[in-house]
Amino acid sequence: MGKTKIKTIGEEIITVIASDNSSLRSGEAGEAISNEEQIATSGRKIDPPRNDKVKQEKKSKRAQKKSEPKIRSKKYQEARTKIDPQQKYTLADAVKLAVETSITKFPGTIEAHLNTNVKNIRGLISLPHFTGKKLTILAFGQDADKSGADVIGTDEIIAQIEAGKINFDVLVTTPAWMPKLAKSAKILGPRGLMPNPKNGTISENLAKTVAELQGGKMEFKTEKDGKVIHLSVGKTNQPTEEISANIKVLFNIVGKSKISKITLSSTMGPGIKVDLSSI
Repeated sequence: MGKTKIKTIGEEIITVIASDNSSLRSGEAGEAISNEEQIATSGRKIDPPRNDKVKQEKKSKRAQKKSEPKIRSKKYQEARTKIDPQQKYTLADAVKLAVETSITKFPGTIEAHLNTNVKNIRGLISLPHFTGKKLTILAFGQDADKSGADVIGTDEIIAQIEAGKINFDVLVTTPAWMPKLAKSAKILGPRGLMPNPKNGTISENLAKTVAELQGGKMEFKTEKDGKVIHLSVGKTNQPTEEISANIKVLFNIVGKSKISKITLSSTMGPGIKVDLSSI
């Protein structure tokens, strides 16, 4: 004979019969447990697992924070009063305002934000008045040690890259080394460091490429899946004429027909719209 167990839940009685070998056939066991769970939970709300609750709370907080207006500093608000957000300024006036509305204690960076008509714009530019940081350049290939690069590429360096150790800003190489570097594409690609003939980082003349990069040659490109280019075009302690000259070069290199809007801003400063006809 099997054993009979009687459970009382509320006013209902459940009878579960187990066989002598303490097991039920799979179908009967599943049915008995299912019926028991249904009766046990009837009329009651089942609380979601704690992890789900935490995720829901975090998601709710993020949504609330996103919907709230961003609180700006007093200095930012004061700088903002100097700008008419609806007006488009001439290039010269926009540059002057970008410098005047800088709110940092250190020399801030002047950035140009270009809204484009198309995606996937990419290229190289050498600004005539470059004041950016010195790049750490890694070079692979014959005569890399004579190219002026900061780091000379070897098989050991590739092993370090594959281990996630990145201690350089730009990687240049000769075509002969590309098959070896291809193995590191998963590491270099997402960081924008994979050599590419379009941006001039694959070259037979490493010395020329390194010299151009050290002299201020830089890459510009639209955001991933977007139509905006961000590029530093000067410093707030730099003559405004030099900043204007840099912007004109950028405007011409990208192409007038591809640009729909340009906004200038200093580090942490407000945006200033530029009248494209004044460039």
